[in-house]
Amino acid sequence: MSAVPPQNLIDEWTSVQASLKQQLVEGDTEEWQRAPDFKGLERVGGVDLSFIKGDDINACAQLVVLSFPELELLYEDCRMVTLSAPYVAGYLAFRETPCLLEALQRLERTQPALMPQVLFVDGNGVFHYREFGVACHLGVLSGLPCVGVAKNLLQVQGVVRSEEHLTQISELKKGGDSFPLKTASGRVLGRLSALPSALPRPRPPAPGPAQFGRQHQARVYVSVGHRISLDTAVRLTQRCCRYRVPEPIRQADIRSREYLRTHCPSAHTCG
Repeated sequence: MSAVPPQNLIDEWTSVQASLKQQLVEGDTEEWQRAPDFKGLERVGGVDLSFIKGDDINACAQLVVLSFPELELLYEDCRMVTLSAPYVAGYLAFRETPCLLEALQRLERTQPALMPQVLFVDGNGVFHYREFGVACHLGVLSGLPCVGVAKNLLQVQGVVRSEEHLTQISELKKGGDSFPLKTASGRVLGRLSALPSALPRPRPPAPGPAQFGRQHQARVYVSVGHRISLDTAVRLTQRCCRYRVPEPIRQADIRSREYLRTHCPSAHTCG
């Protein structure tokens, strides 16, 4: 699956992205999104894929739905899947979205009352090379409000790991602090947000780089996936966090890895 795909396939994917992008909604569409306490929001979903180390074709696709604001498990769907598309930077959606969309469709067929009102995706939304990442792709195809949450910086459109970026990170002192991810043209594609319950506990003074490394893990890159504003996406991410990532994504990751450990005990897993 590591072979470089033919250019005509890349061109086709680029065309599909551009077409789907025309349906993207970057704004709040639901009443609960506008409520200060998210009144009316009862179910939040999360999706993730886990792989057996050394196997980039077979994966465990996981969907969870949690109650809100309690963040207790209401539903889960866990399936082994075979991925047919290669990994290409900027085109992750074509590799991962089909199996995740199928999980949502199974839920809609069998228990529609448990469909999530918003979906957290482990990946980027409009913070993307062509402003249409996996969270946008899944959001448009499913019709659900989606939030993209990434743990690492995708360096696009002038947003790079520069001295200025590192300085901005160091100035995030407490949960809820954030700063915009601006392109060279000034467009805001997302926010780097410090998560409230994930910030490290006070420790004795330590060398700067090591201390910085611990703190950096408590911050995520949030961007719009579909049918939600950036401010609401950041605010909801904060509310859904107990540890270092929003709980819907965390639970999807934990449960998919546990499935692989149970069914493939001799294999090491990777996210």
